[in-house]
Amino acid sequence: MTLEEVMDQLEEMGSEQTKNTFLRHGASEPLFGVKVGDLKKLVKDVKKDQALARALYETGNSDAMYLAGLTVDPRAATKEMLQEWARKARWYATAEYTVAGVAAESPYALELAREWIESPEETIAACGWSTYANYVSITPDDRLNPDEIQAYLHRIERTIHDERNRVRYTMNGFVIAVGCYVSPLSEEAERVARQIGKVSVDVGQTACKVPLAADYIVKVLEAGKTGRKRKTCIC
Repeated sequence: MTLEEVMDQLEEMGSEQTKNTFLRHGASEPLFGVKVGDLKKLVKDVKKDQALARALYETGNSDAMYLAGLTVDPRAATKEMLQEWARKARWYATAEYTVAGVAAESPYALELAREWIESPEETIAACGWSTYANYVSITPDDRLNPDEIQAYLHRIERTIHDERNRVRYTMNGFVIAVGCYVSPLSEEAERVARQIGKVSVDVGQTACKVPLAADYIVKVLEAGKTGRKRKTCIC
């Protein structure tokens, strides 16, 4: 498939209803409004052409950028490409899901997560926390740095309520990820979650809610799924 053919298909798949939903969530033009389930219908064809996958992101079209994240090979991604992707992410779906998911499965996951977490730009900082959260969800505990992760938990405990909007959301997500996926630190993550309590995030004109981290962690614990790693964080 050519880039033009994929873009034509995306336009056909889009709907005004979905587009308006994405706009309420913070997306910006250009976009067609394609549901993620429909995007996945194109994954098999696009994955065969990695140049095409990368070209999709460069269009700046939100739907195409999301499809790029579903189809690009994270193992072949360069650090420069991922940094460029983070800079071009215009809203949270692209930054916290597309870029963070690909970065977490790349060879540069930790390096970029640490770099982005310190960014003065809200979207990039949120991307950093999401990247690290995704990374712990797929990485065996014996390959993680428990001291560093615990230090981040304590940083969140001290600062989350004073942070920027989407950074608060992804910090909360980091606590949940550690509590659910990192068995040796699950108890500490739950303690931090109870200490921070409810996290307020402006989610715009949507019905989205910020999960209570402690409740989420306990639910996973009671289901006997604590420490069960995901095969992939790209979805």
